[in-house]
Amino acid sequence: MNITLHTPFSRVYDSFLSKITDDMYMELTELDTYRILEELLVTAIHKFEFPRVDLTVYETELFADQDEYTGVESDGETAIAYIYDEGFFAALLTEEEINILSTYMIVEWFGYQLASVENTRMKYSGTDFKFTSQANHMQKLLALKKDYEREGFHLQRLYKRRKADANGIMRSAFGQIIEPVSTSTSSSTSTKSASTSAEIAKVAANCLSNTVKTIDYVDNALTWGDLEEDTTDGD
Repeated sequence: MNITLHTPFSRVYDSFLSKITDDMYMELTELDTYRILEELLVTAIHKFEFPRVDLTVYETELFADQDEYTGVESDGETAIAYIYDEGFFAALLTEEEINILSTYMIVEWFGYQLASVENTRMKYSGTDFKFTSQANHMQKLLALKKDYEREGFHLQRLYKRRKADANGIMRSAFGQIIEPVSTSTSSSTSTKSASTSAEIAKVAANCLSNTVKTIDYVDNALTWGDLEEDTTDGD
């Protein structure tokens, strides 16, 4: 059985593209599309706060080879086809991690859309822009961007609070917040704790013994008249 030891970028791209509908990608070539997707993904990586795998170790798209192509896309003429190897993460990503990355890719994608509308706004005066459909479009994009930012935050919160066990069942990860100390450290700490507890017990016993002796001395002194109880009013 062939086991993949890395995660292709295309898995994250597929998750991203399944969440959006944009005719812009129909007008771009396949190569341009993948380059835009790669840029969105690399930017989204930094929004993933505490991944359990190292997302900073990855390979981007690399030129692999070139060949000649003759077909519909070249109008029947021979053209040079460039072959690229897609990027990939050096680690195995879970579906949950892929979903978080693709969600933040959408956040970045909305940022691109807003930048495009902002360029349109700069071509008009403030009053003129308010009467265009672009103004309403910008408000909708801002609202959607905030929604996906909240969704990404929610997904990360769930990701940090739970973890799948050996059987694939989700368990609480609360107990892993504090890492257990090593065995040697535990033994040393236990020995020190026991020694400290013994010293505290010894001091407490001495204090109790001294207190009892003091009480006995006062009682005896009062009995034999060595001490007199002060019954004056303290004028």
